[in-house]
This record gives sequence, structure tokens and C-alpha cells, in this order.
Amino acid sequence: MPKKKQFLLDTSVILDDPQNILHLYQDGNNKIAVTNIVLAELDKKKEGHTETSFFAREFFRLIASDNGKPVKKSPFGVDIIDGDFIREMYLKFDGVEVPLYVIYRPKYKDEQESNDYKIGDIAKAYNLKLITNDIAFKVRSLAREIEVESLYKDSEKNPTKYEFYHTYKIDPEKELEDLNSDKNFQELYDWNMIELDETLEKSDIESGKKRFGLKVHGKFEEIELDDIIQQTKPYIAPINLEQKFFYSMLIHPANQLTVCTGSTGSGKTLMALQAGIYLQKQGIVDGIVYIRNTITSVDKEAELGFRKGDQNQKLGFFMYPLYATINYTIEKIRNDSWDNAQEYTGEVNGIDKKEATDKFIANHNIEMMDIAHARGTTISKKFVIFD
Repeated sequence: MPKKKQFLLDTSVILDDPQNILHLYQDGNNKIAVTNIVLAELDKKKEGHTETSFFAREFFRLIASDNGKPVKKSPFGVDIIDGDFIREMYLKFDGVEVPLYVIYRPKYKDEQESNDYKIGDIAKAYNLKLITNDIAFKVRSLAREIEVESLYKDSEKNPTKYEFYHTYKIDPEKELEDLNSDKNFQELYDWNMIELDETLEKSDIESGKKRFGLKVHGKFEEIELDDIIQQTKPYIAPINLEQKFFYSMLIHPANQLTVCTGSTGSGKTLMALQAGIYLQKQGIVDGIVYIRNTITSVDKEAELGFRKGDQNQKLGFFMYPLYATINYTIEKIRNDSWDNAQEYTGEVNGIDKKEATDKFIANHNIEMMDIAHARGTTISKKFVIFD
């Protein structure tokens, strides 16, 4: 049986998401501890409407109604330091009860030191591995020879190693069942993109004919990319293989969620909007919801609350990628026919909505929302673009 690990959590780990505690607990394989300093910092963060304040309140809601029990013998394999108190509390996660050891030290050697330094003292004293997502705190702790890690829950440090596009050579005379039974194909996850290169009869030489498809429900599903575009008639048609696959996946009836990454200007928002418009026209969805983060990383003065104007005007600055995409689409529509040019009359604008932009948004029932207001909102029968 593997030896239990012993973790001391920094405030940043809990403010990232209290569910991190359950993740670290690993069904009872590990022990979790915090200091009274962390509890005090969480208490200060409770007020407000930010994500961190929400998670601070969530942490205290998870604490079981009883007050726990004092611990007379240290659970960490070393004696309790004179003057310290340890209390065993419990957090309840949907029926799972996680013991949480709170280490209280009323007096430190140097009270002038920072909270981070004091938390590090506790980690060293009880041989606990410090878990922090604060990089500066991590570096300072490493300098003090404290064992420390950051928490990368359910994340991949090297996502580029994954391939989502696979090529197979196939004899046109054989059935696709041969592909479905192929061992390498069976190991692929659903929604991998497949290219089939047909080979000349009884040879390995490619004929030049290609077929495309997706792995759906464990089997190859051929997709006529160009036929899909001709049938659905998006305002802006995909122009390369990547955009064609992306658009076709977005409107596929079995697909509920797509994550797309790409360089700026590669058409992610543009193709997503075209897919949403098609689904809205078909009555498959009632409208489009565009969600974007309005928190900037470096410029506090550029945040939503510091902008002039009402809520829509403030939001407009952050929704510029959507407006730019809409306006580009409108110009294409105008050029396609006289009737469309008559329908979308008036100016278009990337920030202050003008006549043509307003009409397009109303026609396709497009809503804009920042991520802070999206929390707790039930979105039903909509095509959601989370930029």
C-alpha cells in the first residue's frame, strides 16, 4: 500500500477551487492540513462578488456543522510543537467526508515575517509538502529548502503531444469495417479527425483521392466536407481543411462541446458564429450566447468597471472580436445580393453598435455576457461561444 502523503495547503489552492482538497485527498490516501493563517486569509476574502470571494465562502460552507475535535497526538509522524494546537475538522463533498487538520500557532519566532514565511515554518516543522499556486511563494519556499509543489489538477503540461488528426491508407475495394476493426483506430477517442488516402489496387501507391470523416460513437463516419458547406450555405464559407472540419463538427447533431485552439485570425470566432447562425436558422437552437472574460491581466484601469458608459457600452470593448466578426459577415451578406444589402442598411461598428449591427444581432438572437454574470446562469437551447 502506498505511503500516505501529507500536504499543507496555501490559500491560493483553495481560492483556485475548494474541490482541489477532494482531489488531493485521493479517497483517503493522503492527509490535508491548513494553518490558522490560511483560515484568516480566507475569511477576509469572503466579501464581494468575485470568483475568489465565491470560493472562499464555498470553503466555509463545506465545513461540517460540528466543530471537529482537538488532536492530542500529531497525525504527521512528528511531535506537536510546544505551543501549537491541532484540530481535526471535516469537509463534506457530496457525501464524501474529508478530514482537514487545522494547525494553530499563536506565536511565531518572528512576528514581523510575512504570512507566507509563517506558513513555510509550519510546513518545515511537521514535514509537510507545501502546495501553492503562488509562483513567488513557491520560489521563496524552494530557497528555504521546503518541499513544495504547484497543483496542476486535470491539466496537461504538454498538450502539443496529442494528435487529433490521423491519416490511414485504405483499399477502395474494402469495406470501412476494416478500418473500424483496426487496432490503432480503436484506440482513438471519439471526435478524432480522420483522413483516408485511397491506394491503387494491389499496391501501396496513393491514388490521390482522399476521404474525410470523424470517429463518432466508436466508428468511422464519413463526412463530405464540401457538400456540407453547399447544403448549409454559411454566410462565410470555410476556406481551408481545418475550418471545414471545425464548422462540420460544430453543427454535427451528436456533438455537444468543441474546444478549439488556434492563432489570432485563424477564424475560430468567425466559423463558430457561422455554425451558430445555421443552427439558429434551423430551429435547433433558439439563439447564440457569446461569453467572454472581461478581466484583464495587467491593466486594472481597462477593467469593466473603469470604462465609461452603461453596461452595454462597457461590455462592448471586450466584445470587439464578436462585433468584428459580425461586421465582416454583414459586409459579405451585402455584397451577395441587393435584397441583403437593403435589409442590412446603415452603419456597422466594432464597439458602438450601429444600425446594421443591431439588426443582425436581433435577427439571429445574439446575446453577449461576461463570464462573471454567466456564473449560476442556466442557458438552455442556445449555441454558446465561450471565447
